[in-house]
Amino acid sequence: MDGDELTEILEDAGLSPYQSDAYVTLLGLGSASATDIAQASDVPDPRIYDVLRGLEEAGYIETYEQDSLHARAHDPANVLADLRSRATRFETAANEIEDRWSRPDLEEHKVSIVKRLDTVLARADELIRSATNQVQIGLTPAQFDELSDALTAAHESGVDVKICLFPLTTTETDVPSRESLADACTEARYRNLPSPFVALVDRSWTCFSPHGQSTNEYGVIVNDRTHTYVFHWYFLTCLWEIHDTIYSARGDDPPITYVDLRQCLRDVEPLLEDGATIEATVYGFETDTGREVTRRGTITDLTYTGHSTVDGQQTALFHLAGKASLTLATDDGTYTVGGWGAMLEDYEATRITIESID
Repeated sequence: MDGDELTEILEDAGLSPYQSDAYVTLLGLGSASATDIAQASDVPDPRIYDVLRGLEEAGYIETYEQDSLHARAHDPANVLADLRSRATRFETAANEIEDRWSRPDLEEHKVSIVKRLDTVLARADELIRSATNQVQIGLTPAQFDELSDALTAAHESGVDVKICLFPLTTTETDVPSRESLADACTEARYRNLPSPFVALVDRSWTCFSPHGQSTNEYGVIVNDRTHTYVFHWYFLTCLWEIHDTIYSARGDDPPITYVDLRQCLRDVEPLLEDGATIEATVYGFETDTGREVTRRGTITDLTYTGHSTVDGQQTALFHLAGKASLTLATDDGTYTVGGWGAMLEDYEATRITIESID
């Protein structure tokens, strides 16, 4: 680095141009009279004394009398510490600018657009770890590897985790091992076409980014139940309903837990038609007050706006896209139970456990 460049950097650090010039000159001279410093630098003779006193006050040099005013540079330890501190602050500011550019403050926005997939995955990791009820996620095997620790933590804490895996390209065939899936999820399915990354957490958060072959890289992070409900139906219809199950921890015997009322209705309907008595516990909220409730009783009826089952076949999902609910008879009354976004029913169920089937 030459003297001119060093002088410019010292100006950036807070010295005036004359102070920077005088200090760099004095570093080369070691110690010198004020007159010699002025002659060796570009500082005018009338200004040199003020410039040296300013450098002394800033801790860069010390002055002394020896027939005339002389100066010498201080031990540079303090100067170096100050410059390195400034460098650290600049680096911190650069990182903060980059972070704010790529990730707006999520606390002040319901919908945030971010510029990188890494930001979406990092936010998904945080949200999955804090989940309390359910996670629905569509991702590539590589993204599964990146988020597997978070998914495992959620699964181990009792969160219902549904995973749809898909390839990054049409030629990719690798999938995680059954053991890895068993640690990380309740059920996993496989779609053989590349798809966007999407993660839905506790009916409130969505993290979304286009698939890896997209020409545009961006992400959407949503903190809103209505938007997330739309993504939920995308997940059900495009990533879940028609694809093969590659792992499932769900058994056929009670207790059987559902986080989706519509899936519960599909399984319960043929049992009711056969005259079974079904005991269930409903966890959720009162739709009029938002108060959390837990009710145990007997499922006595179910309703939905589509067509009923035909020849014992499970009702198609699209028949349940409208109003759907079940009726629960308890010791203190009979209640209607709806699913995600319920408004007309007594309760919105977040989880339903079938306790017994007789």
